[in-house]
Amino acid sequence: MARPLRFGVTLPQIKRSWSEARAAAEELDRLGFDSLWVCDHLYGVPMPQLPILEAWSELAAVAAITCRAELGSLVTPPFFRHASVLAKQVATVDQIAGGRVILGLGCGWFANEFEAYGLDFPPVGERLRALEETCTVVRRMWSEPAVTFEGRHVRVRDVLCEPKPVRQPPLLVGGGGEKTLLRIAARHADIWNNLAVHQAELARKVDVLRRHCEAVDRDPDAIEISQQCVVVIAPDAAAAREAIGKATRIYGGHMGGSLEEHGIWGTPGQVIERIERYARLGCSHFIMEFFGRDIREPARLFAETVLPAFRT
Repeated sequence: MARPLRFGVTLPQIKRSWSEARAAAEELDRLGFDSLWVCDHLYGVPMPQLPILEAWSELAAVAAITCRAELGSLVTPPFFRHASVLAKQVATVDQIAGGRVILGLGCGWFANEFEAYGLDFPPVGERLRALEETCTVVRRMWSEPAVTFEGRHVRVRDVLCEPKPVRQPPLLVGGGGEKTLLRIAARHADIWNNLAVHQAELARKVDVLRRHCEAVDRDPDAIEISQQCVVVIAPDAAAAREAIGKATRIYGGHMGGSLEEHGIWGTPGQVIERIERYARLGCSHFIMEFFGRDIREPARLFAETVLPAFRT
């Protein structure tokens, strides 16, 4: 049976105040979006000088002012925080949220922020190893009375995590590495997220993920497929065409090239058609960044004209 489609929205975070983030979170929660997301960066990538709110601090505050949407990070890398401390932080935020947290994990890529903050940034193979160790340790800390683990990068001895999360937070693994990262997702993820930069490659990566699942004897349908994406929505075709031109110039390659060809944009009807295209590829969870200075405006249009098409 096909999964129902879910729609999450990234919150204001880069060059935005807490008051802007709070207003958006409250409105998105009211409008009925399924989840709210922040990126876990210490710098406003790709330009380090851009101010950015810290991810888990922002999520803790959002947890206290919302009541229904799930809350997640896209994505938290190893070496920003020790895995045991991260497990404790997430458990606390989940207590505040009443059981609504999703922990998004990835291997990290922006070396400047690690190095400037005095954090380790080993080669990608070691970051991936640390990612898998993190998946193991956080899950155990949320379910076992005390945990001892001796990995290459993560080591804990009789570590406690109390109070436990209200629920076992789902693990999202984000990234597109087909040899190792998707193998880690096959073993550990409840959700796999395809980065916006790989949006055009979704079909192939879903196929690779399914093969990794078969290799570790896991049902591929147990993993929800999500897609990070820019969404440009406007009430009419002329406004949509103008907006996609601006979005392409602003986002460039960081949030995925070929927005016009592969992105989700246009009038409400066109946006519905493009969402359905990705749903046919197996995607059931869209983590959207709305294009606009005040994201509440396109979010309202989407909630009024697009969400009803996918709600039963």
